[in-house]
Amino acid sequence: MKLFITGIGTDVGKTIASAIVVEALEADYWKPVQAGDLDHSDSHKVKVLVANDKSVFHANAYALNTPASPHWAAQLDGITIDLKQIKEPKTNNHLVIEGAGGILVPLNDEQCIIDLIQKDYKVIVVSRHYLGSINHTLLTIEALKNRKIAVAGIIFSGDENKATESIILNKTGVKYLGRIENEPYFDANVIHYYADKFRDNLLNV
Repeated sequence: MKLFITGIGTDVGKTIASAIVVEALEADYWKPVQAGDLDHSDSHKVKVLVANDKSVFHANAYALNTPASPHWAAQLDGITIDLKQIKEPKTNNHLVIEGAGGILVPLNDEQCIIDLIQKDYKVIVVSRHYLGSINHTLLTIEALKNRKIAVAGIIFSGDENKATESIILNKTGVKYLGRIENEPYFDANVIHYYADKFRDNLLNV
């Protein structure tokens, strides 16, 4: 199984969700494009949070120096992101692929994160509640469906908001995979706790 983790925007909890999914499935992890924070990248963060000894952490296809939209970060590094150079790592294990920002974040002048999503991937959307998040969540799922990309389900991040969650689930018909609460901190034990909670739903997407 190949699961692509995307968010409805930046800083919605995508990396924490990725760690939980990796731990739940003892999956491999791959972030194709990392922009900025290279000494403490998302790959580093997930590796620290995952406790099983089966997961393999694959190298970024592009590791860019500036914390910015990948197309701009690449330009500042004097390169252009070429999707032909982004080769999925070979593994016999489940693979969790983490995107960068939302699905329409540009990679170059023509292509966006959504263009990284292959036909055999299923997408998990991470949604965090804020004013406007319903719109951003519905637009994300609509864009995926327009491309005929399979949506495995949605993970809500943060405090429960029943009115928001019910309208999103009713309008989209996507599967609810679980919620990550506003924890005081996340360490391997907390990730393992959520992995146990989410595992059955993840195995049935």
